[in-house]
Amino acid sequence: MLRRKRTTKKLNELTQEKKVEKSVPNSTLITSDLQKNLDFIYESISQTEDFSTREIIFNHKRCLLIYLSTIIDNDIIQNLILKPLIEKVEGSIPQTVFVNKVEEITQKDDLSLALLDGNVLVLMEDESIIYSLGAHESKNRSVEEPVNELIIRGSHEGFVEDLRSNLNLIRKRVTNADLQICFRTLGTETHTKMAYLYIKDIANSELVQELERRLSYVDVDYIDSPGQLEEFIEDSPFSPFPQMLNTERPDRVTSQLLDGRIALFCNGSPSALVFPITFFSFYQSPDDYNSRWHVGSFFRFIRLMSFFVAAGLPALYIAIVSFHYEVIPLDLVFTIKGSLEYVPVPPLVEALLMQVILELLKEAAIRLPGPIAQTLGVVGGLVIGTAIVQANIVSNTMIVVVALTAIASFVVPNSEMATSVRILGFPLMLSAAFLGFIGMTFAFIFLVIHLCKLESFGSPYFSPLAPFRSKDFKDTFIRLPLWKMSTRPSTPGTQRIKRQSNPRGWKNEQGN
Repeated sequence: MLRRKRTTKKLNELTQEKKVEKSVPNSTLITSDLQKNLDFIYESISQTEDFSTREIIFNHKRCLLIYLSTIIDNDIIQNLILKPLIEKVEGSIPQTVFVNKVEEITQKDDLSLALLDGNVLVLMEDESIIYSLGAHESKNRSVEEPVNELIIRGSHEGFVEDLRSNLNLIRKRVTNADLQICFRTLGTETHTKMAYLYIKDIANSELVQELERRLSYVDVDYIDSPGQLEEFIEDSPFSPFPQMLNTERPDRVTSQLLDGRIALFCNGSPSALVFPITFFSFYQSPDDYNSRWHVGSFFRFIRLMSFFVAAGLPALYIAIVSFHYEVIPLDLVFTIKGSLEYVPVPPLVEALLMQVILELLKEAAIRLPGPIAQTLGVVGGLVIGTAIVQANIVSNTMIVVVALTAIASFVVPNSEMATSVRILGFPLMLSAAFLGFIGMTFAFIFLVIHLCKLESFGSPYFSPLAPFRSKDFKDTFIRLPLWKMSTRPSTPGTQRIKRQSNPRGWKNEQGN
């Protein structure tokens, strides 16, 4: 209740500020002097050399077209703006030109922003209104499947760097009049366009207000991607766990919107942020819902088990080798003892060394071109692994442990969560090296406490385990059949909890 009052107070303050801004002095209004307006625009963009003008006669008056030649589409200017104005000679500019975006500008401060946004400014003699005509050149890559979120069945479309194209991909999937798209501009120097989406009759209105409140405090020079914006608005910036889902898949964003969540886009980035989110959402994949529920449940359970393997397997090896030989069979004890006999370093140093080498190989494979990266992964891994064992720096068992750890971390559908899990392995290894199983137990208890306390935009991060919500378990560790999921998850606090009625009602009809 207190948070809601603060949110309302902040929104009221913003409304008052906007009202004050509306009462602008006459010095900021556009004058009817054509030359003064031209000089002001030229000075406001620092006399850049791509500043271009074109003079024509329209309505028996001098008419100037002003634009930046580096960001406009020449075909739009020639065919949709200049040609109609020259042929018609007189009339109304909005009714003469053939562009979609036509706006009237009356204040000087808006001129430079309109010009830098790829618009053509039309100045007319003895008129105090300047028209802004959309002519931005749009060169985007084609819609392709994201390379870091591949699936077997389902849509193979992915977001691109253009904001409008991304919003179009969502609009195609959600044909709903209640889908709300709100635009904002962030970055005092870059003026980066962003948009956030939600479905009005499903999403929690307090969640939308909370997002507005947090965005109102973001006053920085430069915002280039949702990843940068995430650091300013997330609940716990020092937590190793991501509190927003970063995805490049339109189908994934669509399903999250229909569950009552909010999606945030930035122009120039092919990814979207989805929130509020839970820990288990990072282990879900569109393949879970495109396959039969038995198959989807099996692979989801495998992914969740991979969390314990990726985070705890090296620590478990260190604890067993250093403290607890008695927990493994006697024959295996002799095998491990034989592989460790000539290794001069303790198991902790072995594990740290191999984990660092693994991260180096992974980073190198990402930065190098594709064919070279594949060669590095195969040849580099084999050569380094063989040589480091023959040199008695690490044991054969440690090579197996690190390989299993890497495979388990790569199973996670979200790369950000996979990296976080691998980072968690280092403190677990330290605790196991000093206290064995006791140290691992305390480390996991601390980890669970942290997950229980963590929030994503005020929603519990470890739901449905903490707080315990039995109704949400139908889509957590396993996935029940879709016709069993009659309600939405309760974590986002949706307004409309019911999702479907009785989709298999045909089974109950007489005669079937």
